[in-house]
Amino acid sequence: MDNFTFYAPTYFDFGRGAEAHVAELVRRFGGSRVLLHYGGGSIKKSGLYDRVKSVLSEAGLFAAELGGVKPNPRSGLVYEGIELCRKENIDFILAVGGGSTIDSSKAIAAGSLYDGDFLDFYHGKAKIERALPIGTILTIAAAGSEGSPNTVITDEATLLKKGTKSDVLRPKFSILNPELTCTLPAYQTAAGATDMIAHVCERYFSNTEETEITDRLCEAVMKTVIYEAPRAIREPDNYEARANLMWAGMLAHNNSCGVGRVQDWASHHIEHELSALYDVTHGAGLAVIMPKWMRYVLEINPDKCVLFATRVWDIPLNEENPRETALAGIEAFEAFLREIGMPSSFAEIGARAEDIPLMADKLLGGRKTEGNYVKLKRDDVIKIYENAL
Repeated sequence: MDNFTFYAPTYFDFGRGAEAHVAELVRRFGGSRVLLHYGGGSIKKSGLYDRVKSVLSEAGLFAAELGGVKPNPRSGLVYEGIELCRKENIDFILAVGGGSTIDSSKAIAAGSLYDGDFLDFYHGKAKIERALPIGTILTIAAAGSEGSPNTVITDEATLLKKGTKSDVLRPKFSILNPELTCTLPAYQTAAGATDMIAHVCERYFSNTEETEITDRLCEAVMKTVIYEAPRAIREPDNYEARANLMWAGMLAHNNSCGVGRVQDWASHHIEHELSALYDVTHGAGLAVIMPKWMRYVLEINPDKCVLFATRVWDIPLNEENPRETALAGIEAFEAFLREIGMPSSFAEIGARAEDIPLMADKLLGGRKTEGNYVKLKRDDVIKIYENAL
């Protein structure tokens, strides 16, 4: 295990009705003038918007609003949010929604206190040193942004989807009420579950040796998602299934499963080009890419593929032919993704073969390789895309 530092100060309020505590928590963490940031109409249809507005108003908190967050959040709305925060002297951002809303809130939080273009943070031109405090009310169990230092934004001018991170972006508090996820369509529940598994795999597929504790944590989270996602899809109002998925999503991405090891992230970055270009749901894009990445790297570096098969999917080890074991594990993963309704090919998500060279070039951006478990060159990335056609 490698040396590491780990700082994860987010306060979690988990359970039924937890959103009623939002004003108390905003005040606890120093807020008085709030930007309420959210997506489309779902929080209004569910009544969550009215409940949150009422609680904030009764507590005497000022609340400006910025809705309109879309999946794969865009830079244009971030610029609007930064301008609004400065105009209204906002001192706290409250994200009500899923990972896209939280990621957008983080970008606004950092950009509001920065003199330059907030995209500098995403293009590696500047580091985030300070940000407005953030709180979240989570409505989709998926991205794990409610507990992570990470944020991903699509630059609308270039259609580049880029991420950045800083511990100052970790939410001060996150309200997690599993009931708020019960009305999600089955497809969104499945895409969220896929994103969780992918977040864990990016950490699990590592060449760092002697990482038994984090290996076992990764395996536990993945096995929980594999068990609970079909239950939540079959029984949308199953509170316990929703609760386990919601906490699994947070654990998958707050990095408690990833400390002390070199992480990969190739599958995520390969998928980012799909969702930036075609506006694909992130989890659906990962369902297409990740098994193809596994099949490709298996031929170069099989060790973790074998462990994934035996420990996560309970495939018996074929000591004479461990590659066969690894393939059986990947096939079990693919079968699970089909079971929960995820796509498996470019055709199913509307991606085109003629765009593959462009996506590979945008992904690498002048770098020679992508990923760490296996360092992928441009030709390798192109082959993974082609295998997904």
